[in-house]
Amino acid sequence: MSYRYDESVDGPLVTHDRHAVVAELHRRVPGLTILHETEDLRPFECDGLSAYRTTPLLVALPDTVEQIEKLLGYAHEARIPVVARGAGTGLSGGALPLEKGILLVLARLNRIIEINPEAGIARVQPGVRNLAISQAAAQHGLYYAPDPSSQIACSIGGNVAENAGGVHCLKYGLTVHNILKLEILTIEGEHVTLGSDALDSPGFDLLALFTGSEGMLGIVVEVTVKLLTKPQSARVLLASFDDVERAGSAVADIIGAGIIPGGLEMMDNLAIRAVEDFIRAGYPVDAEAILLCEVDGAESDVIEDCQRVEMLLRAAGATDVRLARDEAERQRFWAGRKNAFPAVGRISPDYYCMDGTIPRRELPGVLTGIERLSKEYGLRVANVFHAGDGNLHPLILFDANAGETERAEALGGAILELCVKAGGSITGEHGVGREKINQMCAQFNADELTLFHALKSAFDPHGLLNPGKNIPTLHRCAEFGAMHVHHGALPFPELERF
Repeated sequence: MSYRYDESVDGPLVTHDRHAVVAELHRRVPGLTILHETEDLRPFECDGLSAYRTTPLLVALPDTVEQIEKLLGYAHEARIPVVARGAGTGLSGGALPLEKGILLVLARLNRIIEINPEAGIARVQPGVRNLAISQAAAQHGLYYAPDPSSQIACSIGGNVAENAGGVHCLKYGLTVHNILKLEILTIEGEHVTLGSDALDSPGFDLLALFTGSEGMLGIVVEVTVKLLTKPQSARVLLASFDDVERAGSAVADIIGAGIIPGGLEMMDNLAIRAVEDFIRAGYPVDAEAILLCEVDGAESDVIEDCQRVEMLLRAAGATDVRLARDEAERQRFWAGRKNAFPAVGRISPDYYCMDGTIPRRELPGVLTGIERLSKEYGLRVANVFHAGDGNLHPLILFDANAGETERAEALGGAILELCVKAGGSITGEHGVGREKINQMCAQFNADELTLFHALKSAFDPHGLLNPGKNIPTLHRCAEFGAMHVHHGALPFPELERF
């Protein structure tokens, strides 16, 4: 599938001659690496959501912040859209390029500037891999908490753009809870500091506003992250259930008892079998669902909490509860969960990874709803959840060559709308990007969308940073048929150009 910026919906873009833009960039930005031949552009046509593909006008690979400043200044002057890209592991089409725009790849800005163990912080460039931060801090007994499944490859700049989480986000929070300061460049190339090295900073909380803004407000050029002390002890329990709803209820029981696990993850039978065949993690393949519950902290507290959790799991209907025998088995249990996505890719020609959130109390009912939708659309769904914080990752299995792509997308949209009806959201950590832009119309009303556009305009008045993503126009919502856009009316036509 090829996605093109929809000018009839999101406003016109000027067509620029590729060779003229390349020549001008070489003149203005000495030393900037630019890719513009067709074959060189192919690897950048998509991000991790590979259903959509677009060839960019050109790809720029800066080595310095100064080069980015000059590139943005030129793009603003010439009205050329710019899409920022990190490692390309995103799963919502947020880094999808534009045919008439520059793809700004930040992978070469990959330097860890400073590790300060006394202050418990690290200053890093946006292209630094998530896992590399913890590896660099390990010698000081410290680590960076957010750990998305793609942490071996994903970049911290992309984590900021999508407000990434991971399997330990229940206790330690998302990216927004683990960063102190951002250095950004506006579309004009102006340098702005958001946040501070202190725990708080004066004025509006623009740091939180920028985190999760998907490259629509500015370009991240430096991130100051918090580093935590490694827990004294960490143990994982693996609980098996013969019913998915019982596993969902057990999640609420654990949290309700006042226990906040380091991680609380859930997988259904289809995902369990795929993972076990791939990783050999020691998962029970006959279970309808499993829960992985990690308890960390002081040794004495961990022992006591593990005993309490085991009692709660058995009371909730667990058929078996196993405590990881040693660190190697603990790592193996987590390796299975973190490799769930590639494992499912081995049992289906294609899969579509969804990302929504719900209140924890709604988990059993939503699981039943997903099963009903799976049967209705005739497509299998493997469920992998950050169960502790209600972040769902249903994986829809389909075959694009058999013409099942549109049905898979429709099922994904229905699952997201189910999350909204349950009091949740259409995204937890993957962002909106291109993938979920229609479902934004189902979650937000016209006034709320207008506010989003106003915020975007304050940072980027010409709509040049990652246009056509994240925030739908009211026109698009009217075409989608969202209930919040009354009878297709467009009360704010002046915003339709963004």
